[in-house]
Amino acid sequence: MARELDVIVIGWGKGGKTLAGTLARAGWRVAIVEQSEKMYGGTCINIACVPTKILIHDAEQHRGNGADADYFNTAVERRDELTAKMRQKNFSMLDDLDSVLVLTGRASFTGAHSIKVEGGDEVVELSAPKIVVNTGAVPAIPPIKGAEISGRIHDSTTLQHAELPKKLVVVGGGYVGLEFASMFAQFGSEVSVLDRGERALKQEDEDIAAEVVSVLNDAGVTIITSASVTSLSQDAHSATVTYDRNGEEHQLHADAVLLALGRTPNTAPLKLENTAVQLGDKGEIKVDKYLATDAEGIYALGDVIGGAQFTYTSLDDNRILKDKFLGEGKRNLEDRVAVPSTMFVTPPLARVGLNEDQARAQGLDIKVATKKVADIAAMPRPKIVGDPRGIIKFVVERKTDQILGAALMHVDSQEVINLVAMAMRAGINASTLRDSIFTHPSSTEALNDVLGSFK
Repeated sequence: MARELDVIVIGWGKGGKTLAGTLARAGWRVAIVEQSEKMYGGTCINIACVPTKILIHDAEQHRGNGADADYFNTAVERRDELTAKMRQKNFSMLDDLDSVLVLTGRASFTGAHSIKVEGGDEVVELSAPKIVVNTGAVPAIPPIKGAEISGRIHDSTTLQHAELPKKLVVVGGGYVGLEFASMFAQFGSEVSVLDRGERALKQEDEDIAAEVVSVLNDAGVTIITSASVTSLSQDAHSATVTYDRNGEEHQLHADAVLLALGRTPNTAPLKLENTAVQLGDKGEIKVDKYLATDAEGIYALGDVIGGAQFTYTSLDDNRILKDKFLGEGKRNLEDRVAVPSTMFVTPPLARVGLNEDQARAQGLDIKVATKKVADIAAMPRPKIVGDPRGIIKFVVERKTDQILGAALMHVDSQEVINLVAMAMRAGINASTLRDSIFTHPSSTEALNDVLGSFK
């Protein structure tokens, strides 16, 4: 007989674990299911945001010192130690609550309000009027001959524990691909990136993309555009990537290959066919603006619903469901504006809102301010820490002086972008931000300079 609860949360990601804890403290009987004890706390702290940024930080300290397998292995050990501590802390935060049932195993739906959890030889049946799916996403494996994660061919998870490659080929020029390219180049690998687009970072304005490419080139990364991979192969000594470029076949040989072609919502194991939940074209769970699926009582949040796959948007999804279950039920996805993002190349590229191309395509009357970081006299911090590279760009509506978007590529940009995003959400105009008082020396004070140079 199935154990009855008030809510079941499937998946221990940021939104799910936070919601589970909140509901438990409110007196609900909660079950949280995680498929692996190595994933308590979710993707971010175990295999993505936190561990990769540890490695990126240590790579930045090593920049220019050449390949050193021992140094890399020490960085991996530090990564593992910190993620283990965070994983245990995340587990305790829920397991220590009396009203939370923690289960480790693979969950699948057996009906509209019931699931089974299979872990080892044990099968546990649960039922609840509310079930929240928070199973995240997994690396996408392209339909390319030889594209399987084994041996010398990796995804973003397995490469973190591979031997430091002398030569690395990255298939895919998106955020993950370029972050790993930047990181391994600084660890001393010879890195080539194969990008299908006609130019790198085609979603960015050309001047911003060019700055990123220049920085990556300086680090030793070669970016090959208009490259369509047709096959991969490997033996005990190396891997080979065959690709087509402008009708000509080429090959690259490497010690390791990273497949970085996005992430796919992790829905396959759930047996959603036993419910009325509907999936979108990319396998994502379809939800309304309140995160409700087509099945009464079943909700979804985080990466599994598609769209921007960020830990902090998953946390905000939790706020929507918290309001739905414990509040007035008014908060929804349409409340979410000016959501920033950061690509952790070195220095990082952070952005929010519209870029110049998008604003002009919408017919908006805009003014634009752009400056290279090295040319900003009122921004000494990047020079102090020895990395004055990068560029800052703002797009502002001419008549209202409201900030429409910004791209910041410089030391500390992942912090400064949050201030810009908050200003956008609060309706603070560019002139007010320009004339604000910021600490010195800081990267934030670049706003005093750049926001006074519109054209």
